Amino acid sequence: MHDDSIRSEFTHQSQTFNVAPAMRSAETLQALIDAMPTASDQRWLDAACGSGLVARALAPRVGLVLGVDLTGAMIDLARREARSEGLANAAFVLGDATRLELPDSLFDGAVTRFSLHHIPLPGRMVAEMARVVRPGGAVMLADHVHADDHDGALWQEEIERLRDPSHWSCLTHRTIQELGRRTGLEPEAERVVPIAISFEEWLSRGSGGPGTVELVERALAARPGGSWAYRVEPSHDGGRTLYLRYSLTLWRKR
Repeated sequence: MHDDSIRSEFTHQSQTFNVAPAMRSAETLQALIDAMPTASDQRWLDAACGSGLVARALAPRVGLVLGVDLTGAMIDLARREARSEGLANAAFVLGDATRLELPDSLFDGAVTRFSLHHIPLPGRMVAEMARVVRPGGAVMLADHVHADDHDGALWQEEIERLRDPSHWSCLTHRTIQELGRRTGLEPEAERVVPIAISFEEWLSRGSGGPGTVELVERALAARPGGSWAYRVEPSHDGGRTLYLRYSLTLWRKR
């Protein structure tokens, strides 16, 4: 089952994911928080919350935030980190974000980040997020995407899966837009921004990375120019930088 692959991978990644510069950067985290229409009396859901980085950054801006994730190690870590930060209004529970055990219209908003590419039929999670948000509430989707061209997308997918066996499929920005529309959400804001992260750190974090370095290098050599959404180049510190594209879309529930 793919759920077992997700649990295994993110049990492996729980500590490194929480401290990874790519997960905490201004481009990937603060830009998301700043784009969310929050208020101090609101309740928010962080779907597939991982170690709770988004939920913990969101907590000072809202009344309550609930994080839900499939991986027990991530939930345990999120709870510990929230306690250490003194965040009494951030709670975390074990659960499946594609089948939330929560009532309709409970939240003012719902967010997910870097999760859609792990989920077969990700529209299931978008529909659940919309279901538990009140009419007029917000749904925020954020993920890195792949290029629109077929060959570039397939090439990127091979590298992603070598590095992380729980990776299912990146979406294009256009596909994410379509997921929201099919769910009946109204688009409010969108943008795609370039992000740059350490390639070596990114590769080493995935459970497949250390054992598939040779194959990844062969893939990179086969397409030295990369693609619009995935490119690896030398950096000034002697390492390499991975350039990705990050899709941010904000929706309103009718």
